[in-house]
Amino acid sequence: MSAAASTEPKLRVNDATKVYSTRSGDLLAIDRCSLSVKAGEIVSIVGPSGCGKTTLLWSMSGLHKLTSGEVLLDGAPVTGPSPEIGMVFQDANLLPWRNLDANIRFPFEIKGTRPDRVWIDELLNRVGLEGFGGRMPRELSGGMQQRAALVRALSFKPSVLLMDEPFGALDAFTREEMNRLVEEIWLDRPTTIVLITHSIDEAIFLSDRIVVMSPRPGRVANIHEVPFPRPRSLEIMSTKDVFDLTNSIKLEIVGKQQSRYARTSAIAPAQAAS
Repeated sequence: MSAAASTEPKLRVNDATKVYSTRSGDLLAIDRCSLSVKAGEIVSIVGPSGCGKTTLLWSMSGLHKLTSGEVLLDGAPVTGPSPEIGMVFQDANLLPWRNLDANIRFPFEIKGTRPDRVWIDELLNRVGLEGFGGRMPRELSGGMQQRAALVRALSFKPSVLLMDEPFGALDAFTREEMNRLVEEIWLDRPTTIVLITHSIDEAIFLSDRIVVMSPRPGRVANIHEVPFPRPRSLEIMSTKDVFDLTNSIKLEIVGKQQSRYARTSAIAPAQAAS
């Protein structure tokens, strides 16, 4: 865990439960999820597809209202979007008719506030987008668009950054580059980060702790400490300790999926026989 992490949680989730009403009936997406994230800590959430990771993250952001339970930021309930919480989505979501600079300014225009141009220029330089402010989104690669989305999310200087599988659509080399970029920015300016990812390698590279969720309804099944020093070099990521942690988490996820499928397979013949 980073030295910047304090003893009191920056973000706390208490018994978060979310039920979606569908035409075929109620769908329990997450069930009594509880976890805490300390200030300056990076926590990744992993689990099988459909386990409610994104639902949980969006609830932390205030974009989804919980059916029951609560999310607390610095001890205060999160009831809606907050300037203290930045969000990076799976897609960059850049407006195609506005250039890069105008896309970054857009949230400030909506709020009627003035952006910190010095800070934004520093971020653009850090992510390698200096001089690209006049480019339209179609002129930027997927990696460059996600860098722009990261700058936009950090431009408000949020105390918490939520990231929903932001690099999943990128090629392996670009994804690794983005992971190192996030680590570099975090090392210079520690920000509380919660990351949703399907990549165990990415979770281990970036995180202080990894939360493993069960198949739907999503529950917190286990939490792993990631004890490796930073910056996390290729040498560190190639060690047996990293390999063992990766396999342990994979087995937890695959094992839970197999158990669920086994129960489903057992129920089906019984129902047919009845």
